[in-house]
Amino acid sequence: MKRTSYAALAALLAVAVLAGGNLAAQQNAAHNHIGHVTDAWRDTPDGQGLLPAAIAEAEIAARHAGLAASDPSNFASMKRHTTHVLHAVDPEQIENGPGLGYGVKRGAAGAARHITAAANSDGASGAVQTHAVHVATSAQNTVARADEIVMLAKRIARTTTAADAAPLVAELNTLAQALLSGVDANGDGRTGWQEGEGGLETAQTHADLMKQAEGL
Repeated sequence: MKRTSYAALAALLAVAVLAGGNLAAQQNAAHNHIGHVTDAWRDTPDGQGLLPAAIAEAEIAARHAGLAASDPSNFASMKRHTTHVLHAVDPEQIENGPGLGYGVKRGAAGAARHITAAANSDGASGAVQTHAVHVATSAQNTVARADEIVMLAKRIARTTTAADAAPLVAELNTLAQALLSGVDANGDGRTGWQEGEGGLETAQTHADLMKQAEGL
């Protein structure tokens, strides 16, 4: 009788250990994807996370957009700094520039993809699933803004006078700043994570909240 009881207990313990191991593996899958977004990814500059890479490129784009818009009478400066913005946003569009060679668009798209994979991983917690929506939506907003910047930059390249370029450059600058800050699209006095609002700073805020909830 005792022998049977010990065997049954051992079997139960083995099942519990296996179940615990499976749960840990599932949680690690979500955590791995979170790490790709926030900490490290194989093809980013210096191996940083996808979101930090996007933010670093967006800071460069915003700086040069501001320089482009600083003197609407200087046609050469507007054109030069517009190409710098383009390089930081999407270096596939232009080979040389002050960006890191990765691009806001690529980093933000990768962050959205991996954070969604984290939420869809077996065993992902409620905190991961909730904040992943916030991070992914803000990152996807950034991809959409990056696409708008590319189109604007091409329009600016076709202009022939400062008067024609200036209003487009002003629009470019507004979009470039929004890569980081997002916009208060619905006029409620705050910039949320929702579609059309959040930018990379909002994505970073919710990524940090997610890591804190997960003890990472």
